[in-house]
Amino acid sequence: MSHRYGDREVLKDIDLSLVEDRIGVIGANGSGKSTLARLLNGLVVPSTGRVLVDGMDTARDGAGVRRKVAFVFSDPDAQIVMPTVAEDVAFSLRRHGLGKAQVAERVAEILARFGLGGHADHPAHLLSSGQKQLLALASVLVTEPEVLVCDEPTTLLDLRNSRQVSALLEGLPQRVVLVTHDLELLRGWQRVLVIDEGRVVADSPAAQSIGHYQALMGAGRPC
Repeated sequence: MSHRYGDREVLKDIDLSLVEDRIGVIGANGSGKSTLARLLNGLVVPSTGRVLVDGMDTARDGAGVRRKVAFVFSDPDAQIVMPTVAEDVAFSLRRHGLGKAQVAERVAEILARFGLGGHADHPAHLLSSGQKQLLALASVLVTEPEVLVCDEPTTLLDLRNSRQVSALLEGLPQRVVLVTHDLELLRGWQRVLVIDEGRVVADSPAAQSIGHYQALMGAGRPC
């Protein structure tokens, strides 16, 4: 699989099968890692080749793929669409055929799970950065996807909130694909991909891939 933006090829000859529960993706800015993340749930479709999720082609059944694969952006404000915290989470359930009582129950449960139970009626855009990222996670996980793809979800967070989000991701039952510059988040992960100039240049358990990436950046390459 490859992908182009106009005349620029940002991913080249990618051939992967992602089956592990915890998969990290690292690489320098502009390496193609965020494009790879977006390919996994059909936000971007490949220029050549195919991306399949449980046999579904992301280019042909994007809606079906996105029911299975949720996506969290680095900036939670890009995902918050409703005025209050509870309304934003409930909005994700609008096409699930649930009654009002069922929606209210699901919303209350996940807000409590993410430490936002006391903020249900709070204006969503007035939350702290850390709370906004928790809300973004809650709003996608309330639909109970099978896979969660996160594109640098701790970039805008301080250390305390970054650790909180990291702990939540570690404890999820879903398969998690995490794009990040924070190498500490990936320590001990089953599999980490290193993307460089649009190609996978390392694909190993965390320690080996992180070592490869650090050596690559130590060769005078910008991060």
